[in-house]
Amino acid sequence: MTRQLPPTVCLDSSAVRRIREDKKLTQLYVSKVVGVTTDTISRWENNRYPTIKRENALRLAEALEIDVEAILEGGRDEGEGLAEFPSSSRRHYPWLLAVAVLAILSATFFFWRTRQQEAPLHGLAADRWLPRFASPGSVIPVHIRLEPDTGLKGFILREHFPGGWQLIEAIPPPSSLDNEQGNVRWIVKPGEDRKGISYLVKVDERAPVDRMESLAGEIVVGPEGRSKPVPVRGATRIQVSPYHWADLNGDWRIDDGEMLLASDTFEVMKGVHLDWNQLEKLWDSGSYQWDAGTARFVPVKAEPAPDSSSPPLVR
Repeated sequence: MTRQLPPTVCLDSSAVRRIREDKKLTQLYVSKVVGVTTDTISRWENNRYPTIKRENALRLAEALEIDVEAILEGGRDEGEGLAEFPSSSRRHYPWLLAVAVLAILSATFFFWRTRQQEAPLHGLAADRWLPRFASPGSVIPVHIRLEPDTGLKGFILREHFPGGWQLIEAIPPPSSLDNEQGNVRWIVKPGEDRKGISYLVKVDERAPVDRMESLAGEIVVGPEGRSKPVPVRGATRIQVSPYHWADLNGDWRIDDGEMLLASDTFEVMKGVHLDWNQLEKLWDSGSYQWDAGTARFVPVKAEPAPDSSSPPLVR
């Protein structure tokens, strides 16, 4: 557990820079999380400000995703020491001290673990929606619905998508993006009334058909200086198949029910550029095909079903 910190603390500047660079975080990203300028981050890393406020140290540790102790100079403060037992007691009952310390540590750890497990998630929840199918080389929508607590001091949403996939657009724009590793982060600042985050991902053109892929994510909240990841709920699995994302049952057609659900998706994900005109053409044609060469869906006029009431033609 993090010790009780004084109002100002001594910062280990070399540790701050090393951890930030190891995690491939930019000074701009860290400054946004902490709420200071990039110049301030630079001064911290170059030991121009050897001491900083406790609140800034806690927010800096949250941005670096480590415990605050890792960026402070020196170890834990030593206490005044335990009151000594009389020499006769130390000779005859040395185990009493060990038992007492062990009991206190066990009780403290149990209480802390219980609080960690039972602590409320501060009313924060996130649910992911994503389609059932994704064709190689196509662009699919993903939406994260947020239910933030108005008393929360801001949080960070992290999403992880498969290797080779590329995030091409998002509302709001991400605060940090690593398309090579498939990692993206958004900072939601304190008091920001954000109901959701939407983004478009381009599937790897070389993705094997019929393969199942996974998306994952978590929210990092920092009540009282602690970073507590909250997993994103909802859909996590998607199948690589030559079907349009709006084709829920994979029958090579967009029926009326699927079109209505797709229109709801467009409404929720306003701001990102989903191709509505293409979807209308696929729906209007009655059927479609996947052109692997151009990585496009092609409308195909569905042949009318034969009229069973008409007599067969006689040749």
